[in-house]
Amino acid sequence: MQVKTHYQSAALLLGLLSSPANADSINTKAGFIDFNLYPYLNSVDSDSSATVNIAASLAHRFSYFSLTNFANQAGKSELEEFESFYTEQNIRWQISDKSPLDLTLQFNLRSGQDNDRQRLGFRWRLNDTQAFKATFDKIYLSYSINFHVLQLDNDDGHAWQMEHVYRLSFPQLNERLYLSGFIDHTINQKSSANVPSDPIVMETQLGFRIVENLFAVTEYRSNQYRKEDVNNLAVGFEYKIKW
Repeated sequence: MQVKTHYQSAALLLGLLSSPANADSINTKAGFIDFNLYPYLNSVDSDSSATVNIAASLAHRFSYFSLTNFANQAGKSELEEFESFYTEQNIRWQISDKSPLDLTLQFNLRSGQDNDRQRLGFRWRLNDTQAFKATFDKIYLSYSINFHVLQLDNDDGHAWQMEHVYRLSFPQLNERLYLSGFIDHTINQKSSANVPSDPIVMETQLGFRIVENLFAVTEYRSNQYRKEDVNNLAVGFEYKIKW
């Protein structure tokens, strides 16, 4: 199956990137890889049950971030058979040393034909903005908005997207606990038989560090690209490697 080939290739690449020697050779200043497995899906058994996230801070104010989701085959149990994949590959460039703004390029790839996208835009890191930094630090919140103002794909029209990303810590309650997530809001998207106009995709993850780099996680998911089975709940584990 084609998605298995993609999965094996991705696993090999991730292994190479995670080795200290390779991290030095590609000049990463800091970064992480996390592996997420979801053996329990509440409502939609064809939803993603494995996710890999990679982030790296590079030289000359560049940074890299990617996520790759592997989705179950409908009718199969979780983690038994992957049928499709979805990935976002992001290159970002901070416009100056102290600026909270990054220029962004995103490659948006998925299973199937004639459905890949490229997006250009900019990201505003509100928690790194001088006027807001003290407030965000006080409540242990990081929050950014990526404006994907130009979208290149095979669809008619001029759709664009706002991507909200956040992470909230609770050190006064429990330093092992966090809440994170994203909201992708596509604007000027034409409706179709299967997709409403201006769909929203969102995930909210509640995580708790069990020991060292191992976390228990649960996610509430909402995907309006599916007119049916929009909402889902996933429960699983995350293992994170930092450098």
